[in-house]
Amino acid sequence: MADLTKPPTTTALYSWAMFPVYAWQGVRLRMRIERLLPAPVPTMGALEGNSEPVRLLVMGDSTVASVGMERLEDTLAYNIAKAINERAGWPVQWRAAGGNSATASDIRDHILPHIEERDWTHVALSVGINDMKNFHVVRRFKRDFGSLLYALRTRFPRARIIWCPIPDMRQCPALPTALGRILAARAELINAMGARMCRERGAIVTEPVPPQTGDAFARDGFHPNGNGYRIWGRHFAQWIAPPEGLSDPLPDATMPHVTPLRRAG
Repeated sequence: MADLTKPPTTTALYSWAMFPVYAWQGVRLRMRIERLLPAPVPTMGALEGNSEPVRLLVMGDSTVASVGMERLEDTLAYNIAKAINERAGWPVQWRAAGGNSATASDIRDHILPHIEERDWTHVALSVGINDMKNFHVVRRFKRDFGSLLYALRTRFPRARIIWCPIPDMRQCPALPTALGRILAARAELINAMGARMCRERGAIVTEPVPPQTGDAFARDGFHPNGNGYRIWGRHFAQWIAPPEGLSDPLPDATMPHVTPLRRAG
């Protein structure tokens, strides 16, 4: 299990001490990096199976919008649904709601209010990268992400909410070494607070997505490509359709109003 506990004070001090480097390299990167568009594909669909359906809402930032992709088969929400369907044989009705550059507050204020009322069984969240990239202080992320979890729990009380922390930014090919290290430090702070909010507010926090090689990134060197989104999809699916014998990450005895976690096998 990844260490998502509170980082030492030196992590925050290092990131703020390096802010001038972040600002300089960040501006240079913005000037030269290619700006990719969200995937022009359907934002909902269904896969057939042999039981009651999983009704999956995937919400988040440009990863949910599958920036840079052209095919449905290369998008995140589709690949989470496909991985669940293949692992467990369950039918999946899925819906993607993502915004390019969206922060936790953007998702709370501008995406969630426009999601149709449905009895979602699972809500998968990919959020935090833009809060990290924009150098939001941890206190702000606590407020924005924590209130997003409250809003989701209130609106979809029977859904299991699953958040995937920020991956290791040092693996992004587009980032200079120093910038990657600075963002990795900010991600460590954001991830620790996000995990705390999930524990306190009835959500599941996954492991971060495992390290990926250069062939899992889009041509901008920052966003995943189709291969990367398939890795993310299989990763998310482990917390919805876990391997047989894996313990329930959120026991139903402590959250009786939440849809029970079904098992493969």
